[in-house]
Order: sequence, then C-alpha cells, then structure tokens
Amino acid sequence: MTTITAAPAPDAQRAALSIILAVSGAHFLNDLLQFLLPALYPLLKENYGLSYLQIGLLTLGQQITACLLQPAFGLSGDLKPKPYWLALSMVIVAAGVAMLAAASGFWLLFFAAVVLGTGSALFHPEASRVARMASGGRLGFAQSLFQVGGNAGTALGPLAAALILLPMGQSSVFWFLIVAALGLLLMTHVGRWFVDHQRQLALRPTIPVSKPALSRQRLTVAFVVIGALLLSKFIYIEGLKSYYAFFLIEKFALSAQEAQFFLFAFLGSVAAGTFIGGPVGDRYGRLTVIWVSILGALPFTLALPYLDLFWTCAMSIMVGLILSSAFSAMVVYAQELVPGKVGMVAGFVFGFAFGIGALGAAVMGALADWIGMIAVFQICAFLPALGILTVLLPKTAELHPERKQA
Repeated sequence: MTTITAAPAPDAQRAALSIILAVSGAHFLNDLLQFLLPALYPLLKENYGLSYLQIGLLTLGQQITACLLQPAFGLSGDLKPKPYWLALSMVIVAAGVAMLAAASGFWLLFFAAVVLGTGSALFHPEASRVARMASGGRLGFAQSLFQVGGNAGTALGPLAAALILLPMGQSSVFWFLIVAALGLLLMTHVGRWFVDHQRQLALRPTIPVSKPALSRQRLTVAFVVIGALLLSKFIYIEGLKSYYAFFLIEKFALSAQEAQFFLFAFLGSVAAGTFIGGPVGDRYGRLTVIWVSILGALPFTLALPYLDLFWTCAMSIMVGLILSSAFSAMVVYAQELVPGKVGMVAGFVFGFAFGIGALGAAVMGALADWIGMIAVFQICAFLPALGILTVLLPKTAELHPERKQA
C-alpha cells in the first residue's frame, strides 16, 4: 500500500510551480549541453573523417549510458531521497562538455559522450521525481512542463551549431561551461527545496491508496507494449536528431549551416508537442494521447522522404508535434502501473527511451553507409505503425478500480 499527502495550500502550490519551472529550466540547460555533441556531427565528420557508423556509435555511447544507469539511479532515489544528486549531475555534465571541447579523435569523443550520458542519467529520474512532487496532483501538466524544458534545450542546439559551433569550431564548446554553471546554481536551489519538502512531508497526515489490481503477467505485457511504443517513437526521433541534417544535405544539397535551421524547426515542434501532450492527457486520458500520438504520426513519416524541401520541412514539423505528445503521458501512465516506485519507473522509461533511440541511431548509421541516408528514412517511416499495440495496454478502470463508479 502506498500513500499520498493532503493537498497543499495555495502558497505552497505557487512555490511548487516555481520549483517545476526551475527544474524545467535546468532540463533546458542540461539538454542543450547534451545536444552539443550531435550538433557538432557535421564538423566532426569532416575534421576526423568519421563514418556514419562512428557517428551512430557516439550517439550510442552517450545514450546507452543513460539507458543502463537511469533505472538504477531512480531506484536508489526511491529507497533514500538524494536531494543534491541534481546538482552533482550538472558537475558531471560540465566535465563532459570540457572533454568534448578538447577531444581530438573518435575515442576521446566517445569518452566525452559517455561522461555526458552519465550526467544525464543522474539528472532525469531525480528531476522527474521533483516535478511529480511539486505537481499538486496535475501530473501530466507537471511532467509536460518539465519535459518541454528539455525539448526546448535540444531545439536550441541546432541554432547554437549554426551560429556558434560550426563557424567558430570545436573549441567554442568551452563557452558552454557557463551554461553548466547556471544549471548547477538552479539545481542547488532545487536541492534545498527538496530537503525542506521532505521535512514537511514527514509532518503531514497521509491517506492510503490501493495499488492497481494488475497481475504480474498483465504488468509484464503492459511494460513490453510501452517498450515497443518507446522504440517506435525514439528510434525515429533520435534518428532525425542525428541524421536529419545529413538527409537534407544529401537530398537537397544544403550546406551544414542551412540544414541546422531545418533541424531547429523539427526540434521546436517536438518541444511544442511535448508540452501539449501532458495537459491533454490530464483532461482526456493518457491512453487517448498515446493512441493519437503514435499512430497519428504515421501518414506524415511515410510522406516525408518523397517531398520537396518545403513539404519535407512541413512534414517534419507535423511529425514532431504529433509523435512527441505521447511522452509525458507515457511517463505518468507507467508510474501509475507501479505506484511507490516513481524514480525507478521514470528511470526505466527515460533509460529505455534513450538506449533504444541510441541503438536505433547506430543501426541507421550503419545502414546509411551501405544504402544511403534517403533510403534509411524511407524504411524508418514505418516505425509509428507499432502504435497499434496500444490496444493491449490496461484501461483506466483496471489501473484505478475505485473510479469504476465515477
């Protein structure tokens, strides 16, 4: 049996909103720093003669670290709160940024990618936990607000590449240590709130709630389906993050800097879709959002590889808006499957998403070396068809038997 606390007072709710905004802001800074690596891919490919496979391996090194470590970090936080792990995560990310700026070959770049991924692995489950703590019951809204910060940071990466990194070179990454320092300040502030929140939580009366009456087999099927949905979403999105610029260069003969602006448009739509999905899920149900998000993107992914430049950009924006709207709903839905394990479940969802996206990016890179980037995009366009598996997920009545009469 798990517990929930009584609703906070209005002043506490306002204070909590400021914390969600702070965590979202830190997510913005973290993901901006994480995207420095893929933002440099065109430059690194040229400077060090990297293959598409090696670029995919850099993505794999960064993301697979998060995949393996996030569930463990999340479970550790469930067992014993660790308020200042968020600040520590920013220190690790700063170390990765410094290594990236100084790296002079593939293996040094790979090591920098692993360090960046480790900082991200520590950040995401704890930050998601804080957003849930401060949600005041609006779980989808809080998760979306937290997520949109990260997506906005990722979206800004191509602009940073076009305006700073590509013109000024790899060493300009050192300037982004200022961003890491700002993130450290924000997360230290959040850590102090976390400590105070835990102190107040111990004094509040609690109301018991029952766990969802799902069998082990039903839970297993649910998480397998969630994994398949994450696979369909994140292989496609991570593929676009890593290779959309190369696709545009190969198909339309754009320069590297021109391609970054189109990548910015796609990633901006991902940020917008992420924010929209959470509140819509609170209002209309998380399964509805998951259905529409995954399957709804399929017509646009199928059309994208065959259009001219304008319509390719338009299709990528629609894909970003629709496909990204499910993630906040999927995080909250997964947490409802296993109450009391908020950090572990968030770590699993983030970790699996990052890991499967990275593996997919590596495979896409290997295929692109063999058959070309345009053909790879034509094949990957079918991934959202996996959205049909949503039919196997438990309905709200199964997760919350107490609402059957509502």
